[in-house]
Amino acid sequence: MGTQRAGIGRITAALVAVASMLPYLTLKVLWLTGHPIGVTDPNVMNDPTMVGMNAMTFGMDVVGFVLAVAFTSQWGMRLPSWLVLLPLWVGTGLLGVVVATMPIALLVEGISMFATGGPIEPWVYMMVYGGFIGQGVGLMAAFVLYARDRWPVAFTTALGHPFVSRTRAFQTVVARGALLVGAVIGATRLYWAFGGTAGLPTEAVGKASFIGAFQDGFKGLAVIVGAIALIVLVRARGRRPFWQPLIVAWFASGSMFGWGLYAMILVAVGGPLGPVRGTVTLVELFTLLTGLVMGMSGAFLLTERSRVGDVQAVQEPLEGEDREGDRQAAYHGHR
Repeated sequence: MGTQRAGIGRITAALVAVASMLPYLTLKVLWLTGHPIGVTDPNVMNDPTMVGMNAMTFGMDVVGFVLAVAFTSQWGMRLPSWLVLLPLWVGTGLLGVVVATMPIALLVEGISMFATGGPIEPWVYMMVYGGFIGQGVGLMAAFVLYARDRWPVAFTTALGHPFVSRTRAFQTVVARGALLVGAVIGATRLYWAFGGTAGLPTEAVGKASFIGAFQDGFKGLAVIVGAIALIVLVRARGRRPFWQPLIVAWFASGSMFGWGLYAMILVAVGGPLGPVRGTVTLVELFTLLTGLVMGMSGAFLLTERSRVGDVQAVQEPLEGEDREGDRQAAYHGHR
């Protein structure tokens, strides 16, 4: 485990994330304590569903705040791996979609995209999504720098580096199944993104916005590319850096799980934020489940591959020695 002190890059990224979170956290505190700032209809925030959703999203941002601070501290390097990786997997998946799509949507539609006519003032959306972009960029950058120091092997080994895997067969089945289901999910989202209406409720037809279509297309493409990246990781062949397909599969599975879970929560609780039903709900459900099994497969892979550090000494053999022979010897030595 790495023990390096946080460098200026990691500290700066974490500070950007923390500064971007403060307006959102402040807004949530005001809403939870009964202040209707930025709301045209105060009764909306008194709805039990909205109170619960505000409490949940406030808690999620607090977790992100704590992790951003941890990325700059020595005690953060000693946190259990799962306590860092699990919330960051979901968080980067949720925020990554916003970071990738909102700036382009703003360039195309401008601030008029926030004039929804709903109970929330347009400036609130501008502040919230601006904060999401800032904390997304800051958190992801700080996390990458933190992970590079704590788990350097993930950034220094090739995809085909040998390691013992007792769950390779399971990972292969999951990866192939995820690709099959992901292709259907991705194709469906891309179909809707390009104007298709089959499977959409009647009330949703003709009401699609650019940002909604753009995010559908982005999520659909991410599902397919992420499932392919998982196949590449499980096969573990080639000399390309291990971190390249890992980042793609990490982001895609995290966004699938995070956004799918969010949609299912809205379906379960109903209220003013409830989404349309029918095929859309079914797609979100399978997105959630596929992201979950992809994440589970990735967890097995990372756990087993974490032992690859034991054979780092033979990655660069002395002059005149047989590289492949050393790699095979190290591999069989683990067995």
